[in-house]
Amino acid sequence: MNNERLIHPFGALYDENSEILILGSFPSVVSRQQNFYYANKQNRFWPLMSLLFEEEIKDRRQFCLDHHIALWDVIESCTIAGSSDSSIRDVKVNDIASLISETKIRAVFTTGAKAAALYRKYVHLDVPHYALPSTSAANAAMRLNNLLEKYTVIREVLDENT
Repeated sequence: MNNERLIHPFGALYDENSEILILGSFPSVVSRQQNFYYANKQNRFWPLMSLLFEEEIKDRRQFCLDHHIALWDVIESCTIAGSSDSSIRDVKVNDIASLISETKIRAVFTTGAKAAALYRKYVHLDVPHYALPSTSAANAAMRLNNLLEKYTVIREVLDENT
């Protein structure tokens, strides 16, 4: 697979009422083709969110806005081979500070080791950061119930001010 220099093909999903930000590293090939976050059917992000919030998700965009969840990625552009996080090079990060300043975001969650490492390296904000495991099928060691246990912190943070 060839390394390609790519620019993130779609924007952040958020509104002024967003309270948490969930960051991946960079969209997979399938997500880039479908122009939306966690679009690969093998990725467990959306089934996990459905379990976490105990509801069927009919409209992913509306679900996020209804629950005050912003979605974005750490990387604005990079060199990458396919969907491989391990191949990521020449990173330029998104302006996460600006997004946070336009919202009510009070916590940032990263999905996967690469997103967490990049966030820690390049983003220095006075907002709590929680590193969560990847929901990718490539993270086969984590079963859905294990992911649910780790991701429960999202509900805890959202429920703090309710």
